[in-house]
Amino acid sequence: MKNLLLIAVFFAGLFTTTAQTTSKDGVTITVSIDEIKNNKGKVLFALHTESTFMKTDPFQTAESKVEGNTVTVTFKNVPKGTYAILCVHDENSNGQMDFEESGMPKEDYGISNNPMSYGPPQFDSAKFDVKDTDVNLKIVF
Repeated sequence: MKNLLLIAVFFAGLFTTTAQTTSKDGVTITVSIDEIKNNKGKVLFALHTESTFMKTDPFQTAESKVEGNTVTVTFKNVPKGTYAILCVHDENSNGQMDFEESGMPKEDYGISNNPMSYGPPQFDSAKFDVKDTDVNLKIVF
C-alpha cells in the first residue's frame, strides 16, 4: 500500500510543471507507444535525469493526442547524458493520473525500457544513455 501511495503522489504532480530549456547542440529522442487501449485523451511524457526522477520537475515534457491507438512524441536538443522517461495515458485530459479508492492507477502508464515492476518506478531499470546519435524508444503500457 505504501508503494501505491508513492506512485499516486508521484504521478499526481509529475506532469503539471513546465519543461526546462536545453541547448541546441543535443540530439532528438523519439518515443512511440502502440496498442493503446482507446483513443480517449492524451499521453503525457516526462524526460528525467537521475536527479529529477520521481520529482515534479522533469528535464523536459511532451504530450500527444491518441490517434489510431498510437502516439509519438519527440524531445529535441537533449544533451548527452543518462535519462529515463515516464508516461501516463491521461484518458480524461485532466493533466494528472487518476487512481481508484484503493490507490491503484485508473490510467495506464509506462516507463522507458519497459521494466516489469509492482512498486514505484526505479531510475536504474528505466535509464538509457544519450550520446551522439538520435534515440528511438518504444514504451509499452
